[in-house]
Amino acid sequence: MAETLVNDARVMSKGQVTIPKNIRAALGVSTGDRVTFIVEGGSVRVVNSAVYAMRKFQQQMKGEAEKAGLLSEEDVTAWITASRREEDEE
Repeated sequence: MAETLVNDARVMSKGQVTIPKNIRAALGVSTGDRVTFIVEGGSVRVVNSAVYAMRKFQQQMKGEAEKAGLLSEEDVTAWITASRREEDEE
């Protein structure tokens, strides 16, 4: 089971909050990174934006490889090789 971290932060006058160091470490974010706020049923989750975007993309693409006939790593490799050859011919 995942470790539960609990920490408090104060909301400043402009609505800014400093994410505590241990929470930033758990999220894998550092200076300049982006976070996404997800509000569900009165609770807020803060997630690493890059990780969230990748998970959403993976959900949207689920099953698309099979539809395209890419059923193995070899199929993907062959598709990439063919695509690169087409680009080189252009």
